[in-house]
Amino acid sequence: MRSSIYSQAAAIALLVLVAPWAAEARKDKLPDPRDEYIIVTGGPALEKWEQYRVKAQRHDKWWGNFVRAARIRIDQLQRYYKGKGQGPVNITWMVYRPGYITRATEDGQPLISFIESVRDKYKVRLVWFDSGDDVIRYVNSGKNRSQLKVGGFEYFGHSNKYCFVFDYSNAVLGASKAYLHQDMLSGINKNAFAKRSFSKSWGCHTGESFSAAFRKSTGVKMVGAVGKTDYSEVYKQVLPFLSSSYGKWTR
Repeated sequence: MRSSIYSQAAAIALLVLVAPWAAEARKDKLPDPRDEYIIVTGGPALEKWEQYRVKAQRHDKWWGNFVRAARIRIDQLQRYYKGKGQGPVNITWMVYRPGYITRATEDGQPLISFIESVRDKYKVRLVWFDSGDDVIRYVNSGKNRSQLKVGGFEYFGHSNKYCFVFDYSNAVLGASKAYLHQDMLSGINKNAFAKRSFSKSWGCHTGESFSAAFRKSTGVKMVGAVGKTDYSEVYKQVLPFLSSSYGKWTR
């Protein structure tokens, strides 16, 4: 009886975890797990810059907000496809390496090794990148796109309405030198994406402009936030959620 109760509890927990993604995926049809699912993770801010902000407005007190969110998502996707008998899903995890090198120096921790341990635990392909152009190049030609399409594309990191900002408050206070601006999206080959692609940005404000530009350039609808997103509960295994009073997810 006890094992039955535990099994039911585990099933409920999994349903709660994957239900929001499943609902969104059904609108665009379920991505084929044999296609490549790309998860992009930006870097954290540095305390040496954030200390100048009002305490309530500081970013990334913990270095691992975006890495933990990506880890939750990877686990979610793997369990979802396994439950459907369609796994394993083909995940490539792209991480902005320079941001974690500088934060590792500040924190005095081997952050690169921590990230690699996530790769090893979940057996995903880890690709380090340094710029928005690197992301575009990988989407276009990281694999032979005539044979292996991009079935999923998601982003965890800082962003504004016009771009993903990979090193926000890392190199410069309140700014970013490494980014993927919506004006750069025309460089993406839309033929790299599968017809059943799913895309979502978990960063702030993406749904206010970037999502529309992404769809125009790729033909793929990107779910994005109107307003801010909050990563404060990723340590509880909770994905980022909307935090603005007017916030909503939109395409």
